[in-house]
Amino acid sequence: MKILIVGGGGREHALAWRLKQSTRVTDIVVAPGNPGIAAVARCENIAADNIDGLVAFARLERPHLVIVGPEVPLVMGLADKLRAIDIPVFGPSARAAMLEGSKGFSKDFMARYNIPTARYRRFTAEQAAEAKAYLDTFDGPPYVLKADGLAAGKGVVIPETKAEAEAEIDAMLGGRFGTASASLVIEEFMHGEEASFFALCDGETAVPLAGAQDHKRVGDGDTGPNTGGMGAYSPAAILDAAMQQRVMDEIVTPTIVGMKKDGRPYRGVLFVGLMIDKGIPRVVEYNCRFGDPECQVIMARLKDDPLPQLLACATGGLGDCARLERFSDPAVSVVMAGAGYPGEPKKGGVIGGLDEAGQVPGVTIFHAGTAKKGDDIIANGGRVLNVTATAPTLKEAVARAYEAIDKIDWPDGFCRRDIAWRALERG
Repeated sequence: MKILIVGGGGREHALAWRLKQSTRVTDIVVAPGNPGIAAVARCENIAADNIDGLVAFARLERPHLVIVGPEVPLVMGLADKLRAIDIPVFGPSARAAMLEGSKGFSKDFMARYNIPTARYRRFTAEQAAEAKAYLDTFDGPPYVLKADGLAAGKGVVIPETKAEAEAEIDAMLGGRFGTASASLVIEEFMHGEEASFFALCDGETAVPLAGAQDHKRVGDGDTGPNTGGMGAYSPAAILDAAMQQRVMDEIVTPTIVGMKKDGRPYRGVLFVGLMIDKGIPRVVEYNCRFGDPECQVIMARLKDDPLPQLLACATGGLGDCARLERFSDPAVSVVMAGAGYPGEPKKGGVIGGLDEAGQVPGVTIFHAGTAKKGDDIIANGGRVLNVTATAPTLKEAVARAYEAIDKIDWPDGFCRRDIAWRALERG
């Protein structure tokens, strides 16, 4: 089978790397790809948000399955246009992708179907005074402010004082995140432990895939601004079998049923960001694609070939597929980012030592934001590398990941040094 993967980051590298191992796959094309992906797949220089270009390319290539990595092309309707020319797509329609494309839509949807989440209200630029007054309905800081639209994982702000929150309301509704924050969601701050849960869906049926824990803050000890994710590990102890079943029963299944009832059948992977407090899970947010860097640890742990399930999500019959088996070894992925991230990162620096780092046992390095300059690999993004490791224990996996990082020669790069700290503290 020929597979087309849309995207050019670490998530897409992990998907291509895992599908390359499938005996059913004969050709993998990734658009636009990156230098790391080029080692396992054919890359085509078409941007992930170039919808017309991707559709024209797919019309020529006629892949048996298209896997859309990032959220932006899904929200823009890429899956709809591909299905219109009879090409199966792993990914939701534009109407279904609104679960991620609009925080306001997703909160209203959860309220309508009694899916547990934080108390909230929506505001527009004309309602800035009302938004500030709404802060007084909470017990106090911190507050959670979310840009309604897509903001590359940076549209959530958690002010620690009311004055900061009021300033952020003005900044966000004033265009801090462009059109993404023309509308704003303010919600209560949920206490507890965050976790990421993934389910595969074919519009009718949902089956659990895996759980993981991401690290959103840029600095050690969960300090600093939110990012697209600085590292992840799987499995996450807080998502044991009983909790996964509860999440399926109380959140995932009602979501799939509600989306179908609303005429928005959901196909692809549903990523539910959770806050779990005293054994009770609530939804922080939905995402309409694999998490990044969670995808990297999920793919590293998959024992079975995921292609039949991915294809069933696109074409139906997921309920008839066998559940995917996973290796017992845990996995961890540490993000190396460019200096300045999540602000403007420093780009262009040469990255050395990748071959040596990749020889550490159990380590695979996924490229997230790299480019080629002559024979050199250079930094070309915010999150640049995902150093991913598996081992018999999580402690060993973490040690392997950082051993590999210490072999990478990139003066402009940095990483958190405490990925998986919650699980390691539990022992």
